[in-house]
Amino acid sequence: MATENGHTAKEVIAIRRADGESRTLAASLPRLVLEARRIAANVIHGLHGRRRAGSGENFWQYRRFVSGEPSQNVDWRRSARDDLLYVRELEWEASHTVWIWPDRSPSMAFASKQARESKLERTLIVAFALAELLVSGGERVGIPGLMAPTASRSVIDKMAQAMLHDDADRLSLPPSFVPAALAETIVLSDFWSPLSEIRTTLAGLSGSGAHGTLVQVVDPAEESFPYSGRVEFVEPEGFGVITAGRAESWAQDYTARLALHRDQIRAETNKLDWLFTTHATDRSAAELLLFLHAGMQVSKSGARTTTIKAGPAA
Repeated sequence: MATENGHTAKEVIAIRRADGESRTLAASLPRLVLEARRIAANVIHGLHGRRRAGSGENFWQYRRFVSGEPSQNVDWRRSARDDLLYVRELEWEASHTVWIWPDRSPSMAFASKQARESKLERTLIVAFALAELLVSGGERVGIPGLMAPTASRSVIDKMAQAMLHDDADRLSLPPSFVPAALAETIVLSDFWSPLSEIRTTLAGLSGSGAHGTLVQVVDPAEESFPYSGRVEFVEPEGFGVITAGRAESWAQDYTARLALHRDQIRAETNKLDWLFTTHATDRSAAELLLFLHAGMQVSKSGARTTTIKAGPAA
C-alpha cells in the first residue's frame, strides 16, 4: 500500500532500518580496512591521484629546477646523475566523485526465509555505509538524479532524506547521465532488467571513460530456486503472474537462464573494463563493503571482473 509521496511502507521502514544498521557497519571501518589490507595489498584508503603536480605522497615526475626556487626543493640524488638540477614533483591528490545508485524498485522488496533482510534493505545498508566510508576518506558521494555530490560528514542523513522526499517512479537502473571521466559509479541492483536496458545504461555511464562496478544483489532463493509443487510467481513490477504446476521441474531451466543472463552482463562490463559481482543477502554486508572499497583501488589495466559467490551465512 502506498503512503505519502508515493512511498511504500516497506521502503520507508527499509530506509530507516538501513540508516541505523549502516552506521553500525561503518563504525567497524578501522577493522575492515585492516582486514582488507591484509587480504589485498592494493587497498589504499582515500588515495585517488589526478596526475597533476601538487601536495601529496605519490611520485609523479622529475622536472628541471627553476632559478629562484628554494634549494631544498632539489632532489640531489637524481641531480647527481648529470649536470642538471631536478625537482621531484608529487602527484596531486584530491577528492573525486563516486556516484552510488541503490535500486529501490518494487522487485527489491523481496525476501525469502533464507535471507537476513530484503534486497532493498541490504542495498541501502551497503550504499549508506559505503558513502560514509568514502566521505571519511575525503571523497564526494552523490546519487544520480537524486542527490548532488557531497563531502558532508552527515552524508547518510542527506541520502536518507533525499530518498524519503523522492516521489518519482522507482527505477531499477540509474537515469540517463554521463559521469565525469574521473568519477566512479556503483550500481546496486538485482539486474533483472532486460539486457538491452542494462547495455544502454552502461553505454551512458561509461561514455566519458569513467569506471564503475555493477553489483547484482539477490536473495538466496533467487540463486537456488528452492520451490516445488504448485507455486504462483508474482512479478512485482507489472508483468503479471505465472503459475507453475510442478515448480521443481523449472529449476534446471531457471539456473541455466540465470547463468546466461550473468554471463551476458559480464561480457558487457568486460568490454568497458568495469567490475561485475554478485552478492546474496545471506552473506555479510561487510564482505561486499570490503570488496567495493578495494575495487575502487584496483589498477584500471587488465580484467576488473570479480564475483563474490553466494554461500552460507557468514
